[in-house]
Amino acid sequence: MPGENAGEPPRVVRRPPDPEDSVVWEPCERWVRAVKGDVTVVDSRRPLLVWEPGRPVPLYAFPERDVRTDLLRPAEHPPTGRHAGATRFYDLEAAGERAGSAAWTYPGEELAGYVSFDWFGRDVLDHWYEEDEEVFVHPRDPHKRVDALPSSRHVRVAIGGTVVADTRDPVLLFETGLPVRYYIPREDVRFDLLTAESQHTRCPYKGAATEYWSAGGESGVAWSYPDPLPAVDAIRGRVAFYNERADIVVDGERRERPVTFFGPH
Repeated sequence: MPGENAGEPPRVVRRPPDPEDSVVWEPCERWVRAVKGDVTVVDSRRPLLVWEPGRPVPLYAFPERDVRTDLLRPAEHPPTGRHAGATRFYDLEAAGERAGSAAWTYPGEELAGYVSFDWFGRDVLDHWYEEDEEVFVHPRDPHKRVDALPSSRHVRVAIGGTVVADTRDPVLLFETGLPVRYYIPREDVRFDLLTAESQHTRCPYKGAATEYWSAGGESGVAWSYPDPLPAVDAIRGRVAFYNERADIVVDGERRERPVTFFGPH
């Protein structure tokens, strides 16, 4: 089990310039909480943001005193080759459930006394909060920025040669490391050419995209955030299309399809 004495924040602030380097971190002043059922498992006002080698998004590491370590048990089936060589993994027993290898401690002295929890791709804990706002998928990275800017550019979207959206009133969403996304008013979208789908996704910066559509044989090519997070409220209810799978023309100039994780599979 983790020790009883929580570590203090490392004296040296290490920022993440190179994801292929060793583990890097920096102190974070956000109040972070995580719950399972009605049990608060983490409640910390002094977490660390940790970047593991090869991982583009951060994780949190918490002082042990801010974690319900009494709910952690040595992992029955600890994984190998994960989380920067961590060797001590813990199962979480809370709300009548046991989540395998839900938490771990990093090797070495630099992050001694800190505990991290699995998050991306797993529902180990039911809800995470930064201050009083729920956040999804992974912690927000302070070195990335998301801006939603109203624009008067002329944006036309075509799939399979058929125009499915045409507007002069888009909102352009700029997100570090991703292509510009063009959020189009619903009245400028040809919904008669789209087919609603049941999938949904979540984003730590934008919230929950609960509307998806297919078109021209492209599944999940368009989406909308009916109730986005306050910072990007300008995209509320608008529809965006994956640049990677649609032909987008902006002010008469056809944009090259970017190559990203969201492209055709």
